[in-house]
Amino acid sequence: METKKSSHIVRRSFALPKNLVDEVTALAPAHARKNLNRLVTVVLRDFAARQKERAFEEAMVRMAADPAIRNEGASISREFRVCERDGLKDD
Repeated sequence: METKKSSHIVRRSFALPKNLVDEVTALAPAHARKNLNRLVTVVLRDFAARQKERAFEEAMVRMAADPAIRNEGASISREFRVCERDGLKDD
């Protein structure tokens, strides 16, 4: 019995409102306008990137509010203050 090789492509079927498809297609990059699969891939990659960026920004906000991290940053800043007086003109 022959087994199928694992694919890097996942096939799904979904229904979308026509007006949404028309709107997104009109706004899509040229390489994705005539290929709905490619367009969905572009949109999902963009969505994933934005979600990761949002999660990173939220983590940075939490870090900025963390007293221990703020104290450590202030300590590092004090230690390197002498390096700021290197005699070079500030740009």
